[in-house]
Amino acid sequence: MLKGNFFRGLGYLGEGFRLIRQPGLRLFVIIPLIINILLFGLLFFFMGELFAGLIAAAMAWLPDWAWLQALDWLFWILYGAVIVLMLAYGFVIVANLIGSPFYGYLAELTEKHLTGQEMNTDDSWASIIKDIPRALWREVQKILYYLPRAIGLLIIGLIPVVNLVAAVLWFLFNSWMMALQYVDYPADNHKVSFPALRRLLGDTRLSAFGFGLPVALAAMVPVLNLFVVPAAVCGATAYWVRENGATRT
Repeated sequence: MLKGNFFRGLGYLGEGFRLIRQPGLRLFVIIPLIINILLFGLLFFFMGELFAGLIAAAMAWLPDWAWLQALDWLFWILYGAVIVLMLAYGFVIVANLIGSPFYGYLAELTEKHLTGQEMNTDDSWASIIKDIPRALWREVQKILYYLPRAIGLLIIGLIPVVNLVAAVLWFLFNSWMMALQYVDYPADNHKVSFPALRRLLGDTRLSAFGFGLPVALAAMVPVLNLFVVPAAVCGATAYWVRENGATRT
């Protein structure tokens, strides 16, 4: 049986947007935001041709059956949804690879703001720089978890008829990945391994899907996706404090 509270999970991203306006958190929101603006500008520049090419390649897989060709508009929408989800999570992956050292510290500051408790960590810039290799490796672990499952779903999406459910599966998977992606920052601050984090989120899976769903939607919206990353880090920290407070180590 799925545990957790889906509707409570939905509220954490909104709380994250409120938290990023707090004076003590703004600096570690502004720096990644500048990075995201530059990154999004490059992505948007190349996305038009890439999107059209991916759609054309996907449609070429359809057999030349009359009834399928009559539904080409539906497959265009489904493939388009899948590709937008891939591009959205691709943006998140690259943004998090670049900004991961800042996001770990942002999660730490957010937790302190929410709980009023000091975490026994060094808050100097030298410490942030020193943590870059560990933060990057943590991001690589998430990518290694994501890629084989994404490839499997991509293959399913190329199978006629079966691909009708591919967009739904992609969206559910992306929602789960968004929860994993961002709750990992406060979890890492508590030295919780990535496999242990997956088990913890699995214990409150409905809450995790509730949190990941609006993050996945917001990541698909131009301009809004620039702000969603730091807001998701803060929201994920609120998720961590309230959903897993009893099980943290």
